[in-house]
Amino acid sequence: MKPCHGTRVRGRGCGRLCDVPDASTAIPGPITQTSNPTHHVPTRRISFDEALSTVPKHFAAEGDVVSSHVMASLSAVFPDGEDFFVRSVRHYRDQISDPVLKRQVAGFIGQEAMHGREHRAFNDHLAAHGYPVKRIERFTKRGLAIRSKFAPASSNLAATAALEHFTATLAEVILSDPKARALIGNQEVQNLFMWHALEESEHKSVAFDVYKAVGGSERMRVWTMNLIAFGFIVGMVVQTTISVLFDREAYRHGNLRKGLRRLLKSPFVSLDLWRRLRDYNRPDFHPDDIDSSALVEQWRTTLFGDAGTLNDKLAGATAA
Repeated sequence: MKPCHGTRVRGRGCGRLCDVPDASTAIPGPITQTSNPTHHVPTRRISFDEALSTVPKHFAAEGDVVSSHVMASLSAVFPDGEDFFVRSVRHYRDQISDPVLKRQVAGFIGQEAMHGREHRAFNDHLAAHGYPVKRIERFTKRGLAIRSKFAPASSNLAATAALEHFTATLAEVILSDPKARALIGNQEVQNLFMWHALEESEHKSVAFDVYKAVGGSERMRVWTMNLIAFGFIVGMVVQTTISVLFDREAYRHGNLRKGLRRLLKSPFVSLDLWRRLRDYNRPDFHPDDIDSSALVEQWRTTLFGDAGTLNDKLAGATAA
């Protein structure tokens, strides 16, 4: 069964590229914008560090070597990736006049900061098991620092909006498909990724709304996604391949072959996922075209409701 990501609703805008500014058009100052007032983006003070300290090296389902390295490689890019997202959105914070969007931006910054902190702690545990996550962290940090220095701020914001679409799409696969959650394996790692997935879905439209609010062009948005899609996928494949090749366990008992077969049959490598990612290039696209509100509410209750499974990891919460 394919994962159910929510209800598709009518896209926004006329979708005519002739009505939008060219990518070279300068982003203007503060303007009036609209946001989705139903999106609540709370900052949750949470810690998984102690629980993750007992996670085994190959934590994925059935000790799967390949899936463990895929998730480790993904975790390795999160800390500095999240910092880049925060910088890109914060740059335009003063140009946002809509009070609802301003609150959502504050929540976005808080959530992304926590994601970076918790994944950096997880990466420390992975590094102790021999994963090359610290090398990937350094490479990611250098690459994004160069981009931040030389690329226009509008391009960095467009990249953030594109990557937020990637992470939100993957997040909603995890939230909606039990098979995807089962692949993660270890319960403590599942807890980390479920919390992260919930918050990615909660703030999935924030960077996009900021980009549109400050006059970001459709042409830059689409071309940036094309470049980001290629770079992100190639980068993840290369990083994961190198990581797996230096793990001796991959060469034992057909682990590499079994792991690749399991990954290729997973919800994370499917035409349905690819179609959702490519939907971003549609002229009238908006992240809320897929209504994930019911999915978000379900997992808010499950994880952080009165009997929430992750309440014991909260150190307090503030609502944005």
